[in-house]
Amino acid sequence: MAFLFPGQGSQYVGMAKDLIEEFDSVKDLFAEASEILKYDLAEICINGPEEKLKQTAFTQPAIFVHSCALEMVIKENFIRPSAAAGHSLGEYSAVVSAGALDFEQALQALARRSRAMQDDCDKNPGTMAAILGLKYSDVVDNIKGIAGVVVAANHNSPDQIVISGEQAAIDAACVELKEAGAKRAMILPVSGAYHSPLMKYSSEVMTEYLSNLDFGQFHFPVYSNVGAEPVTDSNEFKNLLSRQILSPVLWYPTLQNMYLDDIRLFVEVGPGKVLQGTVKRSLEAEDVEIVGVDSLDDLDAFINEYSKAEAE
Repeated sequence: MAFLFPGQGSQYVGMAKDLIEEFDSVKDLFAEASEILKYDLAEICINGPEEKLKQTAFTQPAIFVHSCALEMVIKENFIRPSAAAGHSLGEYSAVVSAGALDFEQALQALARRSRAMQDDCDKNPGTMAAILGLKYSDVVDNIKGIAGVVVAANHNSPDQIVISGEQAAIDAACVELKEAGAKRAMILPVSGAYHSPLMKYSSEVMTEYLSNLDFGQFHFPVYSNVGAEPVTDSNEFKNLLSRQILSPVLWYPTLQNMYLDDIRLFVEVGPGKVLQGTVKRSLEAEDVEIVGVDSLDDLDAFINEYSKAEAE
């Protein structure tokens, strides 16, 4: 079993409301987060407004704390994964799950990351687009001649690639890629060009910040976005997290490698269903099981089902 932790774009107004109302431990975790962040995170998660929740500086902590809250309750019920992976900011949730960083350290790091990325978004406006129907290598080859900044940012599934960069370059790339055979090229509703050279300041900030953190021992491997391989070495993962902001998220290769390493149950822990969709598109083997844990009902169903499976 692997835990998969979502990244930016999975947030929604009302997230974690039922968990906060049901569990004192979750309520306390959000209170701790609010104290660290110096604003009421639960209020933003539950009531928004949506425009505020969509801002990078608020989105990233919201998704991280929601994911950690779910993971905490799952572990309270004695369920442990064999491995984990997180999509972009979700890597911080994965590292906490593996025990290499504590909640407070990771949230402080993520708060710094999200502020730096918000600064990059404000200073270096850009956007992203989802390209459907082309292979990763075809996308990379076809955007090489585009003027301006445009790179392949996410390899999410065999034929779903996200490109990132300056608005004009992305617009030109969408035209070019449609002519090359893409079924669709859709501009995404994001506030910046994540995982592109326009995030240079963020990368420099986080390289310095992470260098001062002491990572502990990994209880299980976390598959890195940068290399798509399982990692348990603290210094190596610190370096990979520093590189992550400017590097493409190799999600499809990560899922492939997890399957090759005998992972068969993929559990998305956090808001939304984005990662469940990528597993469906990436791993079509009949022995793959996909579960999402977002709401209180999801959590109860997962714990009951998995506990039953364990007993059998």
